[in-house]
Amino acid sequence: MSTLEIRGLKVSVDTENGAVEILKGVDLTIKSGQTHAIMGPNGSGKSTLAYSIAGHPKYAITGGTVTLDGADVLEMTVDERAKAGLFLAMQYPVEVPGVSVSNFLRTAATALRGEAPKLRTWVGEVKDAMEALHMDPSFAQRNVNEGFSGGEKKRHEIMQLELLKPKIAILDETDSGLDVDALRIVSEGVNRAKDSNNVGVLLITHYTRILKYIKPDFVHVFANGRVVEEGGPELADKLEANGYAEYVGA
Repeated sequence: MSTLEIRGLKVSVDTENGAVEILKGVDLTIKSGQTHAIMGPNGSGKSTLAYSIAGHPKYAITGGTVTLDGADVLEMTVDERAKAGLFLAMQYPVEVPGVSVSNFLRTAATALRGEAPKLRTWVGEVKDAMEALHMDPSFAQRNVNEGFSGGEKKRHEIMQLELLKPKIAILDETDSGLDVDALRIVSEGVNRAKDSNNVGVLLITHYTRILKYIKPDFVHVFANGRVVEEGGPELADKLEANGYAEYVGA
């Protein structure tokens, strides 16, 4: 059982007008096997939370703590956070020209496991993951995210999630830009990873449509850099009906 614990997290970012505080004291606890949905309007700090946990240098931690199984995440480098068991699926995955999906995935698995996966076993794992995500076998030989459609990029992110088996997965608007079929396939991949590897999931989204496929245990409303309301799946239904207007200025 793993636990990601966030306490009083404050984060700022430098602008032309000086430092601006984005997160203003966030408290959150995610455990293995749980799914937490973070919902809120644009600019509320949802993605800032994701990238701050992952270690993006743009964001300055000005207060609070983040621990994974008691270890201080904020003292870790980005690669150390990944090795500790944190995973971030980005809203806008970047292209990596000249690096094939196959090589990228095996290199990542080697870094995490401390040794290269046995080739025959690894090829089988990749093949199974691609089939489950309805991906053509030729996908493995393409360069990472180069010329990928939005749906292909998101499937590749979830393929990493299934193969690398993190403790805690942070999914930043994984549903954005997906049609109904792609949304269902990607959601099924998240559910498989959670069920087979007991992954704790922090799902960031604007909309409730992905929650029809990925059922959250907890829903947290973000507004103005804070968690302003928490509840179960019924809170997502409330947001679907009423929107975020009541939280603006909270």
